[in-house]
Amino acid sequence: MAPEKFQWKHLYDEVVTTGLCTGCAACVVVCPHDVLGYRDDSGIYKPFQTEEDFSPGDCSHGQKGCTTCTRACPRFRTWESDADEFLFGRARNAEEVSGISKDVLLARATDPLLLENGQDGGLVSAILLYALENDVIDAALVSYLEGDGSTWKAVPGVARNRDDIIASAGSRYTYSANPMAYAEAVESGAERIALVGMSCQSSAPVIMKQRKVGKVARRISLNIGLLCSKTFDDAIFDELLDAKYGLKRADIKKMNIKGRLQVWTKDGEYHEIPLKECHAWTREGCKMCPDFSAEHADISTGGIGAFDDWTLTIVRTDVGRELMANLERDGWIETRPGDDDPGAIELMHKLSAKSRKRWPEFAVAAPRAIPT
Repeated sequence: MAPEKFQWKHLYDEVVTTGLCTGCAACVVVCPHDVLGYRDDSGIYKPFQTEEDFSPGDCSHGQKGCTTCTRACPRFRTWESDADEFLFGRARNAEEVSGISKDVLLARATDPLLLENGQDGGLVSAILLYALENDVIDAALVSYLEGDGSTWKAVPGVARNRDDIIASAGSRYTYSANPMAYAEAVESGAERIALVGMSCQSSAPVIMKQRKVGKVARRISLNIGLLCSKTFDDAIFDELLDAKYGLKRADIKKMNIKGRLQVWTKDGEYHEIPLKECHAWTREGCKMCPDFSAEHADISTGGIGAFDDWTLTIVRTDVGRELMANLERDGWIETRPGDDDPGAIELMHKLSAKSRKRWPEFAVAAPRAIPT
């Protein structure tokens, strides 16, 4: 008997409608027939099937044997073990709660402008600019603030130069499905593309490559993951920040999370909001996500720990290690041992273990594995 071919109806029933879907949009990006769309309004960050004569959970091309969407999904079936085996050639050990890695560093950009405009040391900005200027990549999939930034709505986009990278710097804490900018990058002629994305997004290129999903996987040549415990629905701006604290979208200059939501406004004021007040606006796609530390990226980065101007950096692959070494050799970044901030490493492991407990009983068991 021929093995079952998993198609859109399987993805819809097992991931999209069960809460496992993170809204990463990988299935939309790879669909060869352009019958999947993406919705990111009204608290919905999910793919949907666009064919009018078929139910939401069916697809004419799936009936003919197309399996592309399920093969691209970084939450379908045995995604974690598949990604580990492909990327690292082995399954993770139980104690590797934050994923398999080669090096753990503290790093920051040396360029004052990147340091000032970037988040927690500007490392990601430095990596992208170095990669663009040294013929490593042609473009990067990133997020921007919509329009003039006054709405604080995060949207996917393409960075091709220094100005783009500076414009995309900083964290949003609402969700942007950065893989959705892939088509724009390709249309501009990019063949080697970096993806900067949250943990769910950074698993997608690896799964695509492991499950042989064509040209999209081939073009993603650098994968930078962002440590992420959750993102918030866009409604948090109006329903909490404005309604309770009088912080209007257009007045916000910068945000960060350091045990609390930190908000800087354009008038120079600083405000703190307890994270427990923000929980009600947690995006549905984050509630079952088991991956805090972007475990399948080439380089995982996050602003946790004691030093606000240094980035906790987890180097996971040979690609990541070579790039970091070149950045330091050429004076683009400075680094310190991760052990300089043991609290940051401990917090990463703690938050990783906490996230892994989210993975539900009805799904495959592997992502729930944590040290005993």
